[in-house]
Amino acid sequence: MQAMPIRIFLILFMLVLILPSTLLAATEQRIALVIGNSAYSSSPLKNPVNDAADMAANLQRLGFSVTLKKNASHQEMEDSIRVFGDQLKKGGVGLFFYAGHGVQIGGRNYLLPIGARIDKDTDVKFRAVDTETVLAEMGNAGNNLNIVILDACRDNPFGRSFRTGSRGLAIISDAPKGTLITYSTSPGRVAADGSDRNSPYTESLLRHMNTSGLPIEEVFKEVRRDLGRKTGGQQVPWELSSLEGQFYFSPGKQSSPITSSATYNLSIEQRKIEAERDRMRKERELLEQQESLEEERRILEEKKKRLSMGGQYSIPAAKEIKRDGRFIAYDNRTILDTRTNLMWAAKDNGRDINWGSANAYCDNYRGGGYTDWRMPTQDELAGLYDANKSQQAECSSSSQNHVHVATDLIHLTCVALWASETRGSDAALFQFAVGSRFWSLQSLGTADRALPVRSGK
Repeated sequence: MQAMPIRIFLILFMLVLILPSTLLAATEQRIALVIGNSAYSSSPLKNPVNDAADMAANLQRLGFSVTLKKNASHQEMEDSIRVFGDQLKKGGVGLFFYAGHGVQIGGRNYLLPIGARIDKDTDVKFRAVDTETVLAEMGNAGNNLNIVILDACRDNPFGRSFRTGSRGLAIISDAPKGTLITYSTSPGRVAADGSDRNSPYTESLLRHMNTSGLPIEEVFKEVRRDLGRKTGGQQVPWELSSLEGQFYFSPGKQSSPITSSATYNLSIEQRKIEAERDRMRKERELLEQQESLEEERRILEEKKKRLSMGGQYSIPAAKEIKRDGRFIAYDNRTILDTRTNLMWAAKDNGRDINWGSANAYCDNYRGGGYTDWRMPTQDELAGLYDANKSQQAECSSSSQNHVHVATDLIHLTCVALWASETRGSDAALFQFAVGSRFWSLQSLGTADRALPVRSGK
């Protein structure tokens, strides 16, 4: 029998290595517990509740099933950690995020709940939450990968009544295999709460974890560079890791959320190719934006010219080309919902966009020759959701690859659409992968799209 050619052998060997990670990515469960404590009676903090809310919304968009606790008591924190541990027993990725006051006593780290009466350092053991509790739940679950993010190094609010002079948090020396622990600053140092909506650490982390195809270690390296520049080297985040494979918060087209260490060693060239593709994609998006701007400028100049000549801006008559239940498609790429009498654009803007740009896109949209397009409300978007219908999403940054729209006449390229409602620096969205309403920072825009709407005539 002739020996197997070496090229065929190598191909089979690569498939053996790559296929397990592909299967794992397809079935991966992502579970997160997010806690933010601000309303302390002593030394209250401004940002942890904001940090937790923004982190929870971002993780949800990245495919995590999220439990969010704001200003949690001691009992609430312990109960939620216990439930979190039970959820992790189903396997997948576990993530714990905490923002608030944290102290170290005797080399152990404690997260301070709201309403706890702590008069001296010996009270902490019984009235605060030991971070070892979280790690113990992760270890007991036995899942493959865990992430612990502690933005909890604000200064000790009870320092004057404590015998110890320790500041910040201590290094955790014992954690389950496959765990990454990250601190918002170096051991024994204190991190800034921040004067804006988020702490400097969480603000940077929210931005970089949305970068498509960026491995988790590189995410935290980018955060460390940001904080070093912003604080002049005074705040330097740290990580401890026993990860064996590779994890992506936002996988690229060619990246699985988790890959084995062998696949990681084989995929260096692949990631270079993906980086080049990402650069080309950004250049293409820039050109498309410029073309769109030129088209809007042309329409505006044409309208000005007609008005200056004393004529009125006429809207060409639209012809019906297709029906789908209550929806009617016209040849000018508009879709009329006869139930609500709302007219929709036939397709969203087709690229990641933040709320401000999405609002401008809708206001300046001139589909069908109409000038009264606007951004829809959350309720109007919810009216387009139908769990029984499905479309393939095109975006690579989304963990869900299907969207559920009531008609195929309206095409969505990704899972979430911006809505017109705002509250402070947040804006509303509707998620068409699972049919949920949520809020996010207006400045963020990963996997978010804009779909103009107007009142039909």
